[in-house]
Amino acid sequence: MEQTLSIIKPDGVKKNVIGEVILRFEKAGMRVAAIKMTTLTRRQAEAFYVVHKERPFYQSLVDFMVSGPLVLMILEGKDAIKKVREIMGATNPAEAAEGTIRKDFADSIEANVVHGSDATDTAAYETSYFFSVFETFNRG
Repeated sequence: MEQTLSIIKPDGVKKNVIGEVILRFEKAGMRVAAIKMTTLTRRQAEAFYVVHKERPFYQSLVDFMVSGPLVLMILEGKDAIKKVREIMGATNPAEAAEGTIRKDFADSIEANVVHGSDATDTAAYETSYFFSVFETFNRG
């Protein structure tokens, strides 16, 4: 069973599509192993996106991620990382496949409703960044 982090970003929460996003993941065979709603502090967002610190979009991304509540989830299932990324669609909603979350709900590359880990090591880091082992339910 593979686990990955998914975030419903502030724009997704504002659009009231939390349930629809979770439903799409569950219909694809993913299980929610942990979930919580929170608001990130600037410090948390800066540390989480530190890999992008030198990129021109870093500050606007941090500003966006602290702009409102978001939903953090650990999703698990067979090939969870790959499957979650397919369900989300391309980062740029204009390039996302029909029927993906980003194609259906996103407004821009930044306000694209969801985040998902892109690799096994990233997923391990990201899930542990937001969840302790005591907050995770692994159904194996």
